[in-house]
Amino acid sequence: AGGSLSDVLLAVNVPVISDADCRGAYGETDVADSMICAGDLANGGIDSCQGDSGGPLYMGSTIIGIVSWGYGCAYAGYPGVYTQVSYYVSFIKSV
Repeated sequence: AGGSLSDVLLAVNVPVISDADCRGAYGETDVADSMICAGDLANGGIDSCQGDSGGPLYMGSTIIGIVSWGYGCAYAGYPGVYTQVSYYVSFIKSV
């Protein structure tokens, strides 16, 4: 957590967590159905951070999320919050 921005593109494997666990961290009203969360709840240490907004969250070769927000960077108990792409598929296909 913290530090300076990287000059090179970085990647990390982060586990997707349940909506219930994410809402438990941030509150029922702060995590909408259009969001998906990922991170190591127990230990922290892996997360998106400043400068990553708009970047992808992949599952295999499929983009499932877009970096949106979180509490700090990589804090235990506070996962990263992403826009859930599947929520918007019908809209994306309509434009």
